[in-house]
Amino acid sequence: MKLGIIGLPGSGKTTVFEALTQRVTHIGKKEGTRISTSHVPDKRVGVLSRIFKPKKTIYAQVEYLLPGKQDFLNAVRESDALIHVIRNFKVYGLKGPDPYDHFRNLEQELIISDLVVAEKRLDRLTAESKKGRKGSLEELALLTECCKNLNDGFPLRNFPHIANSPLLRGFAFLSAKPMLVLFNNEDDDEKIPHIKGLSGSEDCMVIRAKLEQELAQMSPEEAADFLSEFKIASSAKDRVISKSYALMGLISFFTVGDDEVRAWTIKKGTQAIDAAEVIHTDLKKGFIRAEVLSFDEFIAAGSFAEARKRGTVRLEGKTYVVEDGDIITIRFNV
Repeated sequence: MKLGIIGLPGSGKTTVFEALTQRVTHIGKKEGTRISTSHVPDKRVGVLSRIFKPKKTIYAQVEYLLPGKQDFLNAVRESDALIHVIRNFKVYGLKGPDPYDHFRNLEQELIISDLVVAEKRLDRLTAESKKGRKGSLEELALLTECCKNLNDGFPLRNFPHIANSPLLRGFAFLSAKPMLVLFNNEDDDEKIPHIKGLSGSEDCMVIRAKLEQELAQMSPEEAADFLSEFKIASSAKDRVISKSYALMGLISFFTVGDDEVRAWTIKKGTQAIDAAEVIHTDLKKGFIRAEVLSFDEFIAAGSFAEARKRGTVRLEGKTYVVEDGDIITIRFNV
């Protein structure tokens, strides 16, 4: 999962990046695009690792991308989702924060960028159709709808049939991407600002980025005291990843053994045969059955042997829909 961080100048997006990645860069070294990978916190992985004592324990990964100042929109075009940081704190010498105005300003940039891309392709398809060349009528209809909605000022994420269309995936439309809006608040402000005008297709949460940046540099003991003092239930890193997973409809399943305990990320609704491909393409090619046991049932039984006695280990076929927390072993033959 790759998350692109965007925001107007002064929004605190660099501070947010450093809070989420626990990587602080000295002044003067922040001009270019910055990328950092963090593991997805999941207590279940730790539990399975303690039980199986594998040679390797691998958590699911999330990649944060903070674009540089030059051509920053294209830099985040390949992101799976966007984190839009909005200033909701006072800055000496600047107007007070206006979260909705800040949101709309950058939102319009995304919409205009997408409109340029959509119109260019639409013009080309239209010209080809006039010359009698056969093109995709479905793509033509979708792009026509894209241009209408974008011209009306609506982001494409408001229209799931457009945002999720395989025919349009190659365009990597920015306004079609799932968006998490992060209101960067004052240190003593925990509330989401009440603003009208968001499209409703975004998810919103508060971050107090300066506090979270300090927290990211502390020892576990110091961090625990810090969280308690400022009434922060969990770190921004954990909360942002959790929100992002929910926003994008992602879940985790696990593979276990003496060599490796590993978490894998898939879309909710993924069938067993496609989950097998996430592990390795050969597993999909030679798929026979999936041996499935839920994490909770495994913990209740205490071992695979006991779970088999209880009948909670199941053999499932290709079309089985994988559930969050499933422990899966793929039986295959290539």
